[in-house]
Amino acid sequence: MRERGWGAVPVREREGATRVLIVDDSAMVRQVLSQGLATDPRLEVVGTASSAAAARERMAELKPDVVTLDLEMPQMDGLTFLRSYMADAPVPTVVISSLTRASGDVVMRAMEAGAVDIISKPSLGVGEGLPSIMRDICARVWAAARARPTLPSGAVPPSMPPEASDDWIHVIGASTGGVQALSRILPFFPARSPGVVIVQHMPMGFTAPFARRLDAICRMRVREAADGDLVLPGLVLIAPGGLRHMELERADRGYRVRLVPGDPVCYSRPSVDRLFTSVAGVAGQAVSAALLTGMGRDGAAGLLAIRRAGGRTFAQDEASSVVYGMPLAARDLNAADEIVTLDDIPARMMLACAAAARSPATAACAPRLTTEREETATWPRI
Repeated sequence: MRERGWGAVPVREREGATRVLIVDDSAMVRQVLSQGLATDPRLEVVGTASSAAAARERMAELKPDVVTLDLEMPQMDGLTFLRSYMADAPVPTVVISSLTRASGDVVMRAMEAGAVDIISKPSLGVGEGLPSIMRDICARVWAAARARPTLPSGAVPPSMPPEASDDWIHVIGASTGGVQALSRILPFFPARSPGVVIVQHMPMGFTAPFARRLDAICRMRVREAADGDLVLPGLVLIAPGGLRHMELERADRGYRVRLVPGDPVCYSRPSVDRLFTSVAGVAGQAVSAALLTGMGRDGAAGLLAIRRAGGRTFAQDEASSVVYGMPLAARDLNAADEIVTLDDIPARMMLACAAAARSPATAACAPRLTTEREETATWPRI
């Protein structure tokens, strides 16, 4: 037995463990991560590096299964380094970063470049809370090693139906790999698409920069949700990461966002299950829902609730998922009407909406949504 960080781990349990390389210019952070990751018998820290040049040598020598990467490093920054090795020899990478407005934007570019997850850098002053934080980091590093890192690629926009119902909403849930998935499919939705409401598992503070990045590339408007926001045609609302869940409730016209406190669900806050379950209760048949790539089970039970309420439900297929966890759980529950590849999801969701526009029975089930024209004055431009 060897003492490693916060507990003793039998050396023999390291056989077959996931090999981790830590890249960070802070010696203290390297030490904290090394000790914390070593408490998980599924993980083995095979090396550390303080710069991109050193990391490149260590990657060639050690062949890690996963890299944890700081983006703010001397000489070559982490984003440039990430892009260089993702182009030549992709390795699943978890970005571990301190949050500032500038770093938030850089993190988004790192995710678009192929990083599979984002973790807030652990504070060195959290004391007794550090082991709990490290357990979450361990789980996510282990899951990231099983991801299939992908590079951005051009995609032909799917053919969208000419009709859509303003009495419809789209809801989407995603986790690991979801930043790339959403960046790929949301630009396909037309400017006058029914409102889209999304839970993407991200740390507090990173969802606003993510919304800004999406707003720059999408035909719909995209912003981080605030309590009381109306779900409007032409608008995408992303649940803020942090301490509250996002749910929908009925409004005079359509639906309103509520950000509510609560314990994590499936280890997640905000939780896809909380959003989907609330949607099943208020939207009935007038919704299409998609569960995308991610580890764990969050969203599977909520997707089943939407299907049972009469909504249309979709889950991403294994081949196009970075991590086939959440969609697999939905498949196992028979929660999805269809299992489809990522690029087909926008068209399938819009086709469900178009079918509703031609069905008086379905339209009668949903409240009338406030229109973009009626609410434009209330939208702050990000």
